Amino acid sequence: MPILEREPIIYPDNLLDELVHQDPERRWRLLYTKARQEKSLARDLLQAKIPFYLPLVPQDRLVRNRRVRSYLPIFTSYVFLYGVEDEQSRSKKTNRICAASLVEDQARLTKELTNIQRMVVADLPLTIESRLEPGERVRVKSGPFAGAEGEILRRKGKTILVVAATLLQQGVSVEIDDFLVEPLR
Repeated sequence: MPILEREPIIYPDNLLDELVHQDPERRWRLLYTKARQEKSLARDLLQAKIPFYLPLVPQDRLVRNRRVRSYLPIFTSYVFLYGVEDEQSRSKKTNRICAASLVEDQARLTKELTNIQRMVVADLPLTIESRLEPGERVRVKSGPFAGAEGEILRRKGKTILVVAATLLQQGVSVEIDDFLVEPLR
């Protein structure tokens, strides 16, 4: 099976910008895909010009003594669709979706996805995190993640910033220096 190049993870490119979210009929919908269909669904949504977000992180591995980079979804089996009911119905016709649901807290999900996107575009080594435990909430003061909010974890004496989508209890993490963050009050 060939390893595909990095594909578009967001459509349109400014989807997570505040100005885009002025149409009251458009809402975040969570699409639960069939196994290993996230990128295929994203390609279908891109072709149909339906707004979506599928955050991917690079993963390097050795295949026949060669380093190969592939891109894995942060949220396995999930794609975020930002659209109207008709677009959700059209996405179901791709035969790649098991279930779809409307997100209750639209503002919170938008904020969390924006934070995750900041980490993805910074192109630093990220680790996919599952079943997050509560920790200290912080905001990054400066650097490539300035303004991002997340939780601090300690692992083997290192400070780890975790940015999560609480709806799915998953997220990504990156090692960060203590002086770059401030507690949220």
